[in-house]
Amino acid sequence: MRNPFRRLPRRPDEPPPPYRSPLRPAQVRERCFTVRRHGLDPAEIRAFLHRVADELAVAQTTVVALREENVRVKNALRAWQSAQSAQHRYR
Repeated sequence: MRNPFRRLPRRPDEPPPPYRSPLRPAQVRERCFTVRRHGLDPAEIRAFLHRVADELAVAQTTVVALREENVRVKNALRAWQSAQSAQHRYR
């Protein structure tokens, strides 16, 4: 059975997909949509976008904090490994 979600290879003459930078909370808050005759309630959409932007801001802040902690833990592990190898070298 074939996997329907398998990505097909790109043709050699096809350009790569455009790079998209990460979405920022301000971009969500300031996003405007075309108003249609029988469209959705603009106030409801705006409230939802603010909620999404707030959650996005929290998530991005958490990612930055976790990256910093990851660097700190890796540096501590390297220091510990160096200390361990120095103690057991050429006895």
